[in-house]
Amino acid sequence: MSVIKKIPEKDMMDFVVISGHAYPSFSLNSKEDSERVLNHYKKIQEEEDKNFYGLYRNDKLLGGMLLHDFKMNYRKAIIDAGGLGSVAVDFVHKKEKVAKELVEAYLEHYKKRNINIALLYPFRPDFYQNMGFGYGTKMNQYQLKPSSFPKSDLRKQVRFLKEDDKEQVIDCYEEYVSKHHGMIKMSNSEKDKLFKSGKIIGYLSKGKLEGFVIFSFKSDKTNFLINDMTVHRLIYNTREALKGIFSFFNSQIDQIRYIILNTQDESIYYMLQNPLNSSNHILPHVYHESNVQGVGLMYRVIDVNGLFKDLKSYQFNHIDCRLKLTIHDNFIKENNQSFYIHFIKGYPHISDDDSYDVEVTINIAEFSSLIMGAVNFKSLYQYSLASISDINYLEEINQLFFIEEKPICMTSF
Repeated sequence: MSVIKKIPEKDMMDFVVISGHAYPSFSLNSKEDSERVLNHYKKIQEEEDKNFYGLYRNDKLLGGMLLHDFKMNYRKAIIDAGGLGSVAVDFVHKKEKVAKELVEAYLEHYKKRNINIALLYPFRPDFYQNMGFGYGTKMNQYQLKPSSFPKSDLRKQVRFLKEDDKEQVIDCYEEYVSKHHGMIKMSNSEKDKLFKSGKIIGYLSKGKLEGFVIFSFKSDKTNFLINDMTVHRLIYNTREALKGIFSFFNSQIDQIRYIILNTQDESIYYMLQNPLNSSNHILPHVYHESNVQGVGLMYRVIDVNGLFKDLKSYQFNHIDCRLKLTIHDNFIKENNQSFYIHFIKGYPHISDDDSYDVEVTINIAEFSSLIMGAVNFKSLYQYSLASISDINYLEEINQLFFIEEKPICMTSF
């Protein structure tokens, strides 16, 4: 029988070894490397908003995970959410359902705390989709020449930021979080490491920081004069800030070969002078490759009933509808049922009355993507990933769950 508990200090080195085998990129090739990671893990274990938990059988640690307590913008309201990271299983105990039990424990951990949204970055998307996690917004990676960015006189208001500017950077970031669905508030450890994560330039207007970029340089291995710039975070609260920052990118034409921009903004290419990357790849019929995309962050509703109670003050697009929502969830039995939700002027009410206008049937993974606004209902219906009892309600249900902005997230965990 498995026991899952917070990993005590005496077992932390065991988890370092397990992590080293699970993630060879950690390069734990010496005692010094292992000690460095051990000290890092110990510091994490002392933090309030994240902790390592391990799975034990016969008092032996077989795997572990790192749980994160997040504050997330959900449709412009800050709610609690639970994050899962650093899942690692002992190399000689694979295929013994250790990872499955860890994920079950993760979901139960937050369910007991009445936290109804779970997030994770998948090591394998299909593995977690089978556990009820739905896809979020794709990441777009652009490889752009500096000349691709538009020029502007607003570049004059861009400067390097220093530790003295830390509070302004945090305030600017938190303002951005408050405006964008899916964004996660900065943890204390993130704040502490802010100026260690890369170089930071910012756009200031009348002394206020309205946008900033965290970036780093990477030199070509064969020619030290060839350098690329990788943008780790792009934050802007005004359009002037974005124009100023992009003009700063443009000004790097003499020193920088490519600017690597990672963004979940699907429309950003409209602002570029030339959105094409260096591949020269043509897609049928004549579509020039502009960027590559990746599937990443996934979401899961832990408790459907609890989530709609949390959302009782959220206005679902002024829709009046008595909805029978039938969820298939083979992982959390409390979700595997029908819910009767009466929307009155858009406000949801969980009802004991089993009368309804229309029934929607959907798996928990797709419902999680839908309720997060990562996909619309019409698409799910078209792909046969959701069904509706009366097709005449298709537009209404689509509008009911529609969110103008797909969820974005810049927090790595």
